[in-house]
Formats: sequence, C-alpha cells, structure tokens
Amino acid sequence: MATDIKAPSFPESVAEGTVATWHKKVGDSVERDELIVEIETDKVVLEVVAPEAGTLSEIKIEEGDTCESEQVLGVLGAASEGGKSEARSEEKSGGEQKSGGEEKAAAKPAAAGKSFDVKAPSFPESVQEGTVASWNKKVGEAVKRDEVLAEIETDKVVLEVVAPADGALSEIKVQEGEVVESEALLATFSEGADGAGDSGASAESAGNQDEAPAADGEEDAKVDGKILAPAARKLAAENDLDVSRIEGTGKGGRVLKEDVQKAIKDGSAKKSAKPAAAAPKAAAAPAVEGERPEQRVPMSRLRQTIAKRLVQAQQTAAMLTTYNEVDMSAVMALRSQYKDTFLKAHDVKLGFMGFFVKAATEALKRFPDVNASIDGTDIVYHGYQDIGVAVSTPRGLVVPVLRDTDSMKLADVEKAIGDFGKRGREGKLGIEDMQGGTFTITNGGIFGSLMSTPILNPPQTAILGMHKIQERPMAVNGKVEIRPMMYLAVSYDHRMIDGKDAVQFLVAIKSLLEDPARLLLDI
Repeated sequence: MATDIKAPSFPESVAEGTVATWHKKVGDSVERDELIVEIETDKVVLEVVAPEAGTLSEIKIEEGDTCESEQVLGVLGAASEGGKSEARSEEKSGGEQKSGGEEKAAAKPAAAGKSFDVKAPSFPESVQEGTVASWNKKVGEAVKRDEVLAEIETDKVVLEVVAPADGALSEIKVQEGEVVESEALLATFSEGADGAGDSGASAESAGNQDEAPAADGEEDAKVDGKILAPAARKLAAENDLDVSRIEGTGKGGRVLKEDVQKAIKDGSAKKSAKPAAAAPKAAAAPAVEGERPEQRVPMSRLRQTIAKRLVQAQQTAAMLTTYNEVDMSAVMALRSQYKDTFLKAHDVKLGFMGFFVKAATEALKRFPDVNASIDGTDIVYHGYQDIGVAVSTPRGLVVPVLRDTDSMKLADVEKAIGDFGKRGREGKLGIEDMQGGTFTITNGGIFGSLMSTPILNPPQTAILGMHKIQERPMAVNGKVEIRPMMYLAVSYDHRMIDGKDAVQFLVAIKSLLEDPARLLLDI
C-alpha cells in the first residue's frame, strides 16, 4: 500500500519551503522515522522522516523546487517492492552498482564520469545572500553521495551543500569567505571518481587525500618545523598562532585545518609576547614597547545581519528607555526557602527568570499597549502573552518564544528556558521556537551588566532588560539597610506607547517582584 510523504506543517508566516536534499533515491528501502528529505525554510532546515518502513517508489518534488505546507513530496511503497524498485533504480542510474571484476573495470578517474554543477541552495525570499563558511572536501578527494561538501552561512542557520553522487570535486569556483547568491554555482563535481569504484581505489584515494593540493593551487608549506596544509596555514596566520605548538593529525604529522581549529579553541598555541623590532617613528611619537598586533577578519553573515537589524530597529522606532530598580529580597528569600523542595517536585531548579516572566505576563495584561505590535499603519493588539527570552549561543543571539505564558507555571517556565538554552548551544532551535512573540526579556546580568539600554525586537514595541543583582545601601523606613538590588530597564516604541504607560508598566513589574504574593492573589 502506497503512503504519501508530505512536507511538515509550516508556521503561518512561512508561505513555502525549498526541497534542499533527498537522502534516499527511488528504490531505496527505508525504516520508520528514518530521514528521507530536508526542506529549507526562512530560518531552519526541516527534516522529513519516513512515516513507516518501506521503499521510496516516487519523488514528486525534486531538489531545488519549492513546496507548500503539507504538500506531497513523494510516495513510499511497501517494503516488498524493494527488489523491483532497486532494479529500476540501478537501471536508471546507469548501472552504478556492479559486482566483482565489472566494478573494478568500471573504476575511472573523476574527469571521466558524468559532470555536475554544485550550486548553493535556493535561499528564501528574505535571504539575499550567504557566505561560503567552509569547504569540507578538497579537489580530487573521494566523497560519497550526500556527504557534505561545503557549508554556507546565512542569517540564522548554516546550510549544507552535499555531493550529488559518488565522486569527487573537480573544481572549486567560490572560495571560503566569499559571498554567494541563491543557487549560485559553487563548484563542478565528477561522478565515478576515486572511492566510487572498488575498495582498492577508495583506499588509494584515502591514503592520498591528505596530500591533495588546495583548491586554489597552493601547496603544503613547512613552518616552524611543521608541515601545514594551505587552509591550516592561513587560519594559523589569521589567529597569530605558534605553529610549533600545534599537534598535526594528518599523514606524517601534517597539520590540518581541524588541528588549528582545536588549538584556537583550547588556546594551546597562543604566541608569547615578544619584543617588537625597531621601526621608524616620528620624532614626536612616544616610545612603545612590546607587540601591538592587529587582526582584520570579515564579519560572519549572522553578525552582519544582527548589526543591520539592530540599526534598523533604532532608525525605525521612536525608541525611549525608562529605568527603575527592584529590591530582590522577597524573591531571593522565597527561592532560598523552597529551592530544594521545588527541585525535588519538578526536577528543575528554581531560578529568577520564572518570576520575571510571570511578573511581565501580569503587567502585560494590565497594559495591552505594551503587548501590541505595529504592522505598517495598523496596531495589532494580542489577546495572549508570548514572551521571547534572549539566549546567547556560539553563533549569536537568538530569541526563542515562550507561548501563552499566562497559563504556564513557574516550573513550566524554568523547564522551557533550560531547554531553549541547551538546544541553542547545540544549534537545534527550530523556526517554530523563534516565531512570533509579543514581548521580549533579555538578561545582561548573567554577564555582569549593572545597567544597559536594551534594543527593541521589531515588530514588538517593548523589551525588558534585567541586570546584575548587587547589594547596595537603601533607605528603608528611615534606616539604612543593605539590600540586593537590580536595575530594570524597559525600552519602548513611543509611536505606540505613551511614557506614562511605560513607566506604570515597569512599576507594576517592580511591585509584583517585591511582593511575589501578588502574583498568586492577582492584585
């Protein structure tokens, strides 16, 4: 019995996606929940898995074609069809699978096989261009079908470009760091290269791949007694590393790009400061001793996009910031009293963010203008509270969204935020996690910030900034007491929110945090 393979249900704001990669060919057998195809949308790549075990009998939407939400992408036949389908697949592919001597006789160099253009994926409409972040394979290096050849960095995700067949790259046309547009030609690829034939050919290719020349024609070079691959030498120079301290894992101790990346991460190859050589100086210039190194590197695509959007937010909105301070004594006492019981009951630690999310939710209900957004010349009032929480990841700042926070308990909030942080560090946040949001909370306090001015997250009209808790002398009932204090900041769009409402909104959050019982009593 045939089963339709459908695209996932896209969020409302995503009109269509692009079929990025089919991981199975017609005739391939698949197991239930095995990855079949990947669909690229605006922010993430979505995986489509097999709904049941069977054989891929038909592909309806080819790689590079667009598809809509829940559109049929292919057809999965019963597992019993596998033999016939495989036979058809082999016949269609020109007899790729051969046995014994036939297979050895068919092994040819890359140039002799069918040639493919390796292109960048089809970018969504909102993404104009990407940057070639890395080439994972070199010219002449044997690869298997669907192995990752290159990675392209766009606004929020890194897109993988995979091999169209067994073979090897014959020419790289766009180097690392260069900008490419949607579906731009990146390289040429030859089918039937070393590694696509018999195992002996594959072994020979694998043995020589460490010695393959770089795509730009550069050769290995000896630096400080170490043999460096061109990419490794370039990366080591850019980061001013002591090459003699880098352990090479390539053939014969050759230093590869991965070795340099490891040294950068663990800091094991940093150069010690050396006296600078004498240089001509102007007569009036003061003497400067020691090294004065400089390093110029291109912005990543993500960093460029973040910069552009932050500037847009400031140029578009009439942004103002109001400040207040909150005495955290009550929250800290409550947390200290119940943290062990809370952990035992809910299997998650009781943090501060849950209190702030619940306080902000209550304040948003009282001040609907702060929970609204601007769409052109319209004001959109949201009858729910979806609060984005800014999370720092290795690739930059992302804002996953807590849905319907009014119905969430403290434990739900803490669990969700912990999950966001974990998946953010692993690069596993999906588009559905970051879609929408009516208000945002950012916490610079975890980095030690005492006070800052948060920038709006359009189209939202307000954002709350949390900061470091610091003990300060405060006047309490005519006496000076040391209290744990935190500065709070609310940035808001004055086109939408009056100053009076912004100030009262922040005062409401302050009051709820200084007397958490109000959250339970709804007062």
